[in-house]
Amino acid sequence: MQSTINVAVMVKLEPDLSEGNVSYNPDGTLNRSQTRSILGPHSAIATRASFYSKVLYDANIKVCTMGPPMADIALRQALEICNADELHLYSDRAFAGADTLATAETIKAGIRKMGSIDLVIGGHRAVDGETGQTGPQVAWKLGFNFLGNVIDYSIDSANRIIHAERLIEIQGLYNILEEVECPLPALITIDPSYRERYNTVSQRLKYIKLQKEAMKKAENYKQYLKVWSAKELGVDTRSVGLPGSPTIVYKVEKVPRAKASRQTRIIDVSKDSELKELGMRLLEILNSK
Repeated sequence: MQSTINVAVMVKLEPDLSEGNVSYNPDGTLNRSQTRSILGPHSAIATRASFYSKVLYDANIKVCTMGPPMADIALRQALEICNADELHLYSDRAFAGADTLATAETIKAGIRKMGSIDLVIGGHRAVDGETGQTGPQVAWKLGFNFLGNVIDYSIDSANRIIHAERLIEIQGLYNILEEVECPLPALITIDPSYRERYNTVSQRLKYIKLQKEAMKKAENYKQYLKVWSAKELGVDTRSVGLPGSPTIVYKVEKVPRAKASRQTRIIDVSKDSELKELGMRLLEILNSK
């Protein structure tokens, strides 16, 4: 008999860099009140990966994040994607100023409060941090097996084993596709190239059914939301937030925007002369390589 798989998903509210209006405080930290925030793109991929487990294995999904009250935006967007059963927000002034290690401490405490968890899924990294450290650190603190850069996975729930494919990119060499399996519980971080595959008609029909349920649940997402303080999580305030962060940020600088070097020209395909000119230009580019 197949046992229920309990999945926790770590997500993060991040600045929407596509808007091009990220605002900073005078000390170089992010001014979140002036910057539009969304569910981070890598968090969204991790959330899609968790939905895969719900479609294939009827997984029970709990999504968590640490942040200010407005971080529930990320949880609502994640619910729309994965049809989560519970949303957990870790929000307390004691968590402010946390680096990845202190964040991992809070997330660890939160996941332990969820009860029995078989699989934790996280994104590759956050666009406002770019470290990719939180996932491995949470795995280490929980004592879970860790697999990074996962592009596909399957679960043997009867034997409590996860089988994963990992994409390993080594600069200057060929990419390596690695197949690995390990006992549950485990924490996996999802590679940006992850693409879920629903190969049967029954899987696709279930996908559609669960997606409709997710959209309906998202309308009343606070019904599924639990907000946790530092006291409720039972964390040592010396191990979270700024006091628990050994990282020192010396300086933050804005990366200057590069000048556009591309030009656009509209070709009138009804004119042979312009088509000929386009062909000559393409040949010139190809021969230059």
